[in-house]
Amino acid sequence: MTGAATPRRAGLSRSLLSLAAATLMTIALAPASLAQSETTRIQRVISPGGIEAWLVHDTTLPLVAMEIAFLGGAAQDPTEKPGVASLTSSLLDEGAGDLDSRAFQDRMAEKAIELRFDASRDSLGGSLRTLSENVDDAFALMALAVNAPRFDDEAVERIRQGQLAQLRRRLNDPSSLASLGWSAAAFPGHPYGRPVAGTLESVPTISRDDLKAFVGRTLARDNLKIAVVGDITAEKLGPALDAMFGALPAKAQLTPVADVEPQGLGTDVVKTLDVPQTSIVFGGIGLKRDDPDFIPAFVLNHIFGGSAFSSRLFSEVREKRGLAYSVYSHLAPLDHTALILGGTATKNERAGESAELIRSEYQRLLTVGPSEEELEDAKSYLIGSFALRFDSSAKVASQLLQIQIDNLGIDYIDIRNQLVAQVTLDDVKRVAARLNEHPALLFSLVGKPEGLTQ
Repeated sequence: MTGAATPRRAGLSRSLLSLAAATLMTIALAPASLAQSETTRIQRVISPGGIEAWLVHDTTLPLVAMEIAFLGGAAQDPTEKPGVASLTSSLLDEGAGDLDSRAFQDRMAEKAIELRFDASRDSLGGSLRTLSENVDDAFALMALAVNAPRFDDEAVERIRQGQLAQLRRRLNDPSSLASLGWSAAAFPGHPYGRPVAGTLESVPTISRDDLKAFVGRTLARDNLKIAVVGDITAEKLGPALDAMFGALPAKAQLTPVADVEPQGLGTDVVKTLDVPQTSIVFGGIGLKRDDPDFIPAFVLNHIFGGSAFSSRLFSEVREKRGLAYSVYSHLAPLDHTALILGGTATKNERAGESAELIRSEYQRLLTVGPSEEELEDAKSYLIGSFALRFDSSAKVASQLLQIQIDNLGIDYIDIRNQLVAQVTLDDVKRVAARLNEHPALLFSLVGKPEGLTQ
């Protein structure tokens, strides 16, 4: 998925589009033998030029999936121009080298290659899917995209207009507005407080020079992570890594980003919108991914709001009171902060009741802790469902990439369930006590909420 929902050139033949769709469906359904958690099959491939990738060689189907990430992301946007990373990511496959946008897109369609880029707060990522017989063509397109993006005027303006259209749609999307409002209130003056896709004011000011400068500063070898899964050997992948990424700068020129804690905890931020429901985003201080207590915190969050059917929020907000159809929470460890985030949507007249119930349930969990039964149920679910993260080659590549980004070690897949199984009631109560040092939550509500007490 690109950094913004953007229009692409028309004109690809229906047969080529059908071939591409069939190929991608096959990739999505490809079984991933890594789900058996045999990390001896994960190979650390080092190219002749020193570029590292993690590879799972799987010949089940003649497919190759690659995931890459350049660390930095939208946090590297110029202060006055949020949206640069997002616009850049949307344009990397819109013409590169000697191929303009139409030629680049046609080349992908002819070979049923999928190549996409997107931007998040902390990284700019890319996804490649191809039949193994077309892997050389796919790698050549990846090389062009990251080394020689064109940023032609026509493509820039077309993608810019798509990004602006997306931003206009968000003006009437309460869920998006609640999320943006939460970030702006939590991180004023910090890169995390700026919208990844930019604003209606900033996107029109982004120039071709801004895009080129972003690429020059952030796309480098030292901040690059790579995961590859499928019908390709380490012997072939090694030289291909150099061909794709060897010409990139050795070091990224990233602007330092300060560590930060969310502000406004214990308050409500309200944006009035004439809709029948209020969208709610809430969050507070969590634990970073490298914290020794992260796994117990992960289990504790599952008990709070991480399960669609057995969490306390599901039970109290939906089952007992019928306040909302869906309510959730998750840990969000970013590079420069650690959060617990969640959300729901409810009738305007019950928004205050819902927010107060979420606050009270969070406080009760942190103060009293979960029961032994809740802990065992959570552990059983988290262990049993882990394999679902590896039921396609694309998912395997995505998981391997995230493990690298989080610096968890190449054996993490083997030890992860053991780490969850070892969590004790004392562990989760210890984590609850730590979180209870800063228990207040910031709420962002969009709609016409009634009954707020903050």
